[in-house]
Amino acid sequence: MTRYGYHASHEQFAPSALLRYVAEAESAGFASAMCSDHFHPWTTAQGQSGYAWSWLGAALQATSLTLGTVCAPGQRYHPAVVAQAAATVAEMFPDRLWLAVGSGQNLNEHITGDRWLAKPERNARLLESVEVMRSLWRGDTVSTRGEYVTVDEATLYTLPERPPLLVGAAITPVTAEWVGGWADALITIAQPLPVLTEVVDAFRRGGGEGKPMLLQSQHAYAPTYDEALTAAHEQWGANILASPVLTDLRTPADFEEAAAFIRPDDADGPITVSADLGAHAERLREFASLGFDEILLHGVHRDQSTFIRDVGEHVLPELTR
Repeated sequence: MTRYGYHASHEQFAPSALLRYVAEAESAGFASAMCSDHFHPWTTAQGQSGYAWSWLGAALQATSLTLGTVCAPGQRYHPAVVAQAAATVAEMFPDRLWLAVGSGQNLNEHITGDRWLAKPERNARLLESVEVMRSLWRGDTVSTRGEYVTVDEATLYTLPERPPLLVGAAITPVTAEWVGGWADALITIAQPLPVLTEVVDAFRRGGGEGKPMLLQSQHAYAPTYDEALTAAHEQWGANILASPVLTDLRTPADFEEAAAFIRPDDADGPITVSADLGAHAERLREFASLGFDEILLHGVHRDQSTFIRDVGEHVLPELTR
């Protein structure tokens, strides 16, 4: 049966608020949680960008949920440092952390001043990073000078009994098929059902058959449709841009300029927008029918407590009966 979790959006809310929300989500019946890992928000309207790894330890201590995050080792983060961070958290909270990795967004990675690589190069860098992380989690002393990643005699002295699940992040079918060959699991985002079906099929075809699949699903819920649509447009409208645009723009101001042509109505579809909880439940059933093991709900409206409470009371019981 599909598990349903809560997405903690560091781009939108202060870390202290997200700690309250994740505890509320557990009390409301959500089975898991995840958080974003950004240096910048997508837009200034979102307004926050706390450090994910500090927050993860606090959230795991504050709840009994499993949690995960999506990061991009190789530029902003050296993969050996990511491996140490994940190993430390997994040692403290056994079997409760998963780690997703992807090729990243220029929005967050450009802060190092390094050149922003083309997608094939970023994929190659990611695979080198994954190999380093897995070697360190095995207890190896790692020295390597790859095309993109250099490590000199690194050893992790604090290791968990079992390493975290290493999840591959993919939005397109091409990336999903590639991820199927090396990742322990897949995480992707909600898209129109035919596109999402292609992503799932590609992951399985590439070697992901039988591996877990996770989905992050965006929802705008409010007492009225108009309020929900306004929230979707103001808070998450820039995020409906095409994947290459999302990865290559550099600053929140760039996203705001690129999203200037997006109308409120454009947000309904990429984001599930409705005042009817039944509509949200139906969309989640459609996604679950594709075989996702876990779906993590991201309520984009600023009123998180109402979203958590109402979904917990009226949607989760319907989905998990």
